[in-house]
Amino acid sequence: MSKYTAADIVRIVEEENVRFIRLQFTDIFGAFKNVAITASQLKKALNNQCMFDGSSIEGFVRIEESDMYLYPDYDSFLIFPWYEENEGKVARLICDVYKPDGTPFEGDPRGLLKRVLKQAEEMGFSAFNVGPECEFFLFDNDENGYPTTRSKDRGAYFELGPTDLGEAARRDMCLTLEDMGYEIEASHHECANGQHEIDFKYTDALCAADNIVTFKLAVKTIAHRHNMYATFMPKPVFGKAGNGMHVNMSLIKDGKNAFYDPDGAMGLSKTAYQFIAGILEHVRGMSAVTNPLVNSYKRLVSGYEAPVYVAWSASNRSPLVRVPASRGMSTRLELRNPDPSANPYLTLALCLAAGLDGIRRELTPPPAVEENLFEIDEDERERLGIAHLPSNLKEAVRAMKADPLIRDTLGEHIFTRYVQHKSEEWDEYKVRVTPWELDRYLARY
Repeated sequence: MSKYTAADIVRIVEEENVRFIRLQFTDIFGAFKNVAITASQLKKALNNQCMFDGSSIEGFVRIEESDMYLYPDYDSFLIFPWYEENEGKVARLICDVYKPDGTPFEGDPRGLLKRVLKQAEEMGFSAFNVGPECEFFLFDNDENGYPTTRSKDRGAYFELGPTDLGEAARRDMCLTLEDMGYEIEASHHECANGQHEIDFKYTDALCAADNIVTFKLAVKTIAHRHNMYATFMPKPVFGKAGNGMHVNMSLIKDGKNAFYDPDGAMGLSKTAYQFIAGILEHVRGMSAVTNPLVNSYKRLVSGYEAPVYVAWSASNRSPLVRVPASRGMSTRLELRNPDPSANPYLTLALCLAAGLDGIRRELTPPPAVEENLFEIDEDERERLGIAHLPSNLKEAVRAMKADPLIRDTLGEHIFTRYVQHKSEEWDEYKVRVTPWELDRYLARY
């Protein structure tokens, strides 16, 4: 059952004096875009008649085939709580992207996630539930309002104010998100100075992806009001922990958690083990999506709690996939390598597709690893058959191209444009002269 009808939305807009509506969508790299309309154009938008130029969006279409239509998801309607009443309220609708012939645009990341969810449904799974854990830094702005990497905050894990100088901003973020309908389960200072985490309750994957992109917008908006800048960049500060986006996942079948079996080893079902095996088989090919930036691989190094090795465990946090202790309906798998710069629609689509592949093929995962992988040497890891995630974006793109499931899941349109863009990103990076090189070499040679 939908929360809203078109008539409901029109009525709420009139009653709440909403003056402006943002029709939102993402490009293939996860950047939030919008076409803004006034309330007078709302009925037209709700009838799927709002058109935009797709050739202006990175990775969409060429100029000769540029007309695209936005189809709003009525259930995504909300009024942003951070606009003043006298400015006129602003609402939003998240949209799917369609072609002029009325068919879904194959380059729409949200549409892609819907297609993979349909595959899960055809296999008997009624829901793919996701609980994301998004980390971010709060930095000071300079005198011109531009972001820096400076923070007066000296807090560590679970620190309290006044040491945690981001506490007030984080509190406002949580209260604002609750006003927007989020159920905030926890918020706390993370391990690095200026680093924070806010966790919201799990929900179905499509809603979770919508929530992630909206969460990032809300966090940045509230940070700005505190004269700070919130960044989800994976590794903004050398020598400090980076930002992760751990993804907790479970499948529902016949109203029950398909990952739980009270009689199974560790309380896990055969489906759970097959899903783990699918993730482990395809995670290297997924890395260019789950960790999409040159900077992402500055986080994926030993010593900062970020996972580096392709393994799983139910007892420690060093492997890539962890099985938290909760059982019953709370049984879930936690994938620890994604970072918050990733497109959540593509990330969740690939996580689900990889897991479903493991289920279809009845794959068996390798034995769980109980040792701390950061403390055993390379020879021992080789003996255990533990692979390494790609160490840079170039390796990640190569692994992506080598995995047919990734191409098949993303489709030719997204896959081709994504590979091309990320290859160009790497080529641009590798020819740059960095401050590190100047510090190390300029006066020496």
